[in-house]
Amino acid sequence: MNHETIVSIQNERVKQWASLLDKKYRDRTSRFIIEGIHVIQEAIRSQSAVDTIVYDESRGLPKELEPCLDVPNIRWVQASPQVMAKCTGTDTPPPVFAIAEKLKRVESALFREHSLVVVLDGVRDPGNVGTIIRSADAVGADAVVLGKGCADLYNPKTVRSTMGSLYHLPIMEADLSELLPEAKSRGIKLVATSLQATNTCYSYDWKQPSWILLGNESNGISDAVLEQSDEAVIIPIRGQAESLNVAMASTVLLYEALRQRSFN
Repeated sequence: MNHETIVSIQNERVKQWASLLDKKYRDRTSRFIIEGIHVIQEAIRSQSAVDTIVYDESRGLPKELEPCLDVPNIRWVQASPQVMAKCTGTDTPPPVFAIAEKLKRVESALFREHSLVVVLDGVRDPGNVGTIIRSADAVGADAVVLGKGCADLYNPKTVRSTMGSLYHLPIMEADLSELLPEAKSRGIKLVATSLQATNTCYSYDWKQPSWILLGNESNGISDAVLEQSDEAVIIPIRGQAESLNVAMASTVLLYEALRQRSFN
């Protein structure tokens, strides 16, 4: 199979790909960049719309992606290291990147019978958002919701941090002022984390339909979202650490929910 070769960073297509590092262009085109072999494999496995795969001509096509050569409607391009560097957001460019369509919103996943959903309110760090998505995937949560002020799901660092998990469960952006009252009306408990809470995450009954509310790294959950919550829990800390990073906290809560639901 002949693959197109692009060496110049002035190439029009390269300029279009590089523009996807900017949220404005991702929103305008409904496309984003996936970096790295594993995430591209997961995208193709999930039958997501991947339209172009670009690999570093100096390193060659990664062997792991050779089985994907038969996937229809994918354009394959070999590019110079300079093109790879211009189109990716890392100091050391990956050997391959892809252009894919944004994910479809799957709202029905939010309201399943034993709903377990993670809701993020102003979590700004892409690494944290990606790690939380990965933890939610690991425990088999139903979905992750990104409220206002969160890092963009399609930021290359968020995508990398999910390690492919963004293709394993529904993730959607939503207006929490509309979504949270709807969840409550359907009998779902909204559980906030709070350093002032008297109940620990181990005394809460996670077997009931529950959404975990997590807030901004510095300021926590906003007042408007906190007012909607039904329960507040604290993760006990025995040592001298002041608190846990939001991604670590999400993992502790999700695994306690999994323990109660599946291993109690």
